[in-house]
Amino acid sequence: MSDTLIQAYLPLFFWTGLGLLSFQLVPDGFPRLLGRSLYWVGVPLQIFTLARQTHFSENVELAPSMVIFSLLSGLGLAWGGLQLVRQLSPLSNSDESVEASNEGWDNPARRGSFVIASMLGNTGFVGLAVAPSFIDESYLGWLVFYSVAQNVMGTYGLGVFLSSYYGRSQAQKHWLVTLRDVLTVPSLWAFGIGMLTRAITLPGAVEGGLHASLWVIIPAALLLMGLRLRQLHGWKSLKLALVPTVIKVILMPMLVGIAAIVLHLPPNPRLALVLMSGMPTAFAGLILAEEYDLDRELIASSIVLTTAMLLVAIPLWLLIFGDQAIA
Repeated sequence: MSDTLIQAYLPLFFWTGLGLLSFQLVPDGFPRLLGRSLYWVGVPLQIFTLARQTHFSENVELAPSMVIFSLLSGLGLAWGGLQLVRQLSPLSNSDESVEASNEGWDNPARRGSFVIASMLGNTGFVGLAVAPSFIDESYLGWLVFYSVAQNVMGTYGLGVFLSSYYGRSQAQKHWLVTLRDVLTVPSLWAFGIGMLTRAITLPGAVEGGLHASLWVIIPAALLLMGLRLRQLHGWKSLKLALVPTVIKVILMPMLVGIAAIVLHLPPNPRLALVLMSGMPTAFAGLILAEEYDLDRELIASSIVLTTAMLLVAIPLWLLIFGDQAIA
């Protein structure tokens, strides 16, 4: 298991570290340009490729239902956690720490980032790289279907809705604007087109190009994270993400695992759902923050803490929910 984690984390450390080191060398507007490029082009290409080329031959229709359950659970836990930190922040911060004070939590952009960091997981870049090592090959469809459903219904469905709501100015918060933002999400259209064109054979060069694009999209997302991490201010930034980290990596997968046991799912599907629901805060949260002008610091901090917590959480989930699952 340790070898698998090392292999999965090498690209993460390399590209994120490159972003950290190159922060001073890139123009100020480059991170936003990179984030918007991933939102409009990179991620839609990834979802289009998954939708076209993944064979959902197993009995995986329960996976989207569990995605909905995990999203709603995360949303409820995030709302409760947000009320908690807003109540405690005046007691736990000094007068000079204005940004982390109650005034800071009254900022809609910060509240939106808190909710998104708590509920949206990195099921693509990290989940599909790590989880397959612990699941029998015949159940990989559960992982892919969960990842696609999380992206379509979560990140670029509910996530866009929340980002539009919290990230817009008061003059723009008409419900038609939010509806427009959801309906024009490029990843949703990419998924639909990918599913509708599954029976159409594309030229070999095009199919090869789609696969090759993943080798650009994933490093670009990690590079963006490194650029944004360079803007963090140590513990002052990281403590903002403590509650979202506990929600995302501990509470959400625990609820999903209990639900899977209640539904009498076999060990491999049960572990697959637990692992995917407990993945770190999604890099796509940074992409949404760039597009809708949310609190980038909080989301970047949550990515750091949840990724570090993953090293401890995976052995825990294997111990609790991995009985008889094949590693």
